Amino acid sequence: MYIKSLRLADFRNYEKLGLEFSEGTNIFYGDNAQGKTNILEALYMIATTKSHRGVRDRDLIRFDCGEGHIRTVIIKDGVDYQVDMHLRSSKSKGIAINGQKLKRASQLMGLLHIVFFSPEDLTIVKNGPAYRRHFIDMELCQLDDLYLSNLNKYNKIVDQRNKLLRDIARTPSLSATLPVWDDQLVEYGTKVIARRAKFMQNLNDIIGDIHLRLSGSKEHLSIRYEPNVSVGEFAGKLSAAHERDQYLKSTSVGPHKDDFSFICDEIDLRRFGSQGQQRTCALSLKLAELKLVENLIGEAPVLMLDDVLSELDTNRQNYLLEALGGIQTFITCTGLDEFVNNRFEIDKLYQVTNGSVTEVN
Repeated sequence: MYIKSLRLADFRNYEKLGLEFSEGTNIFYGDNAQGKTNILEALYMIATTKSHRGVRDRDLIRFDCGEGHIRTVIIKDGVDYQVDMHLRSSKSKGIAINGQKLKRASQLMGLLHIVFFSPEDLTIVKNGPAYRRHFIDMELCQLDDLYLSNLNKYNKIVDQRNKLLRDIARTPSLSATLPVWDDQLVEYGTKVIARRAKFMQNLNDIIGDIHLRLSGSKEHLSIRYEPNVSVGEFAGKLSAAHERDQYLKSTSVGPHKDDFSFICDEIDLRRFGSQGQQRTCALSLKLAELKLVENLIGEAPVLMLDDVLSELDTNRQNYLLEALGGIQTFITCTGLDEFVNNRFEIDKLYQVTNGSVTEVN
């Protein structure tokens, strides 16, 4: 699996852009705020239908334009897939694969698998629970169509139940309908919890050895899934929370409140780890994600490193670079010294200047 080409029109700061990629390492360098990350963002959109920055589609369209386009060619199992994404400021995006329009954007998920690593990921250990849930959900949604469906249904029911809770404040008799929404929430929420638990176990089977090597055999790392509620207790606790939920006008029980922690030799790194330990843990997590995806789909995913190497010390850089063999990789950076110093092999090199990309080699 690899990305063969990218075409952009009126996307971010690119009026027109056409690039052909190597199956190996593709590096984009240049000063900050020139458009390097925008290229990775477009590719991430093709894999996940969303921006990794969490912005709306209309914010991706070039200033003063009503629409934008992303077109890629993906090679998978020797077959070419042309993906066209039409971004529109006033309505939802349109997507086609080999000229066939998709009914739902979610149908694109699973065609291309991407592992994205940015400086923000280095703080995933100490950030709030929403960041860690996002990590789980984005990976599982690429890997598991059923999880994607269950999660979407669950989130919609949470939104509808929350609306009902707000309406109850004005019309108390509506509280009699809460059990109907509870049943649906439990139906899909238990499936989300079970799948997350399995994913955490799969990660745990991999991350320990990676972190042991990364820490020089000094530290033992494991991940602890912390569901807000267990599968067996979900229905009872949801019912018991009716009064509280009506007071808060929000659903307080369910996997939308889940979290997970990183335990290193019995120390919770989220609370007590040093910055160095937290960064090493985050790198271990991303490398474990890379290996897990490869194990599950039978081939390496595409790896994207967005200005992350400059945030790592030499040892962590070297460990990460050693993991890149046989993987199509996209890297952004401000300079090239770090790669020269590490004897880094570059297959394609691009210089990015104010929305203009020049192939250097």
